[in-house]
Amino acid sequence: MVIDLQKLKEYSLIYLIGSVGYTVIEILWRGFTHWTMAITGGICFSLVYKMNLRCAGKKLWNKCFRSATIITSVEYVVGCIVNLKLKWDVWDYSNLFLNIKGQVCLLYTALWFFLSIPMIFLSTLLHKKICDRSSHKLSSSFKRLLKKPTF
Repeated sequence: MVIDLQKLKEYSLIYLIGSVGYTVIEILWRGFTHWTMAITGGICFSLVYKMNLRCAGKKLWNKCFRSATIITSVEYVVGCIVNLKLKWDVWDYSNLFLNIKGQVCLLYTALWFFLSIPMIFLSTLLHKKICDRSSHKLSSSFKRLLKKPTF
C-alpha cells in the first residue's frame, strides 16, 4: 500500500480546519463544547470537502442537502456512542421537534443545510489554494498559508 503524502497533508489540513471550525461554531452557539465535537467536526468537514469535490457539477442546494445529510448522520452516530452508549450527556435534543433518539433533529439539520453554503464555498477555495490542479501537489499558496505572518 502506497501512502500519498500530498493527499495526507491535504486531508490533515481539512480535518484540522473542520475540528477548529466546528468547535468555534459550537462555542458561539451553546457557549461551550466537548472534545468529541472537535473530532466530529474534523470528520464532518473532511466528508463535506470530499463530497464537494465529487459533486463539482451539482447545484448548490443539492450540495447543501448532501452536506446537511452527512453532518446529521455523523452527529447521529457520534451521539449514539457518546450520549447513549457511554452516557456522557454531551447533548440531548429529545425536547426538540422531530428528533431521533434525542441525538439529531430537523431544526439542526435545517441549520446545517444553511451553514453548508459557506462550508462548500470554503472547501472549494481551500481546494484551489491547496492543490495544484495539474499535478495535485501542494501549491505555493498552501506553503504561504503555513509561513509565519510578518507584521
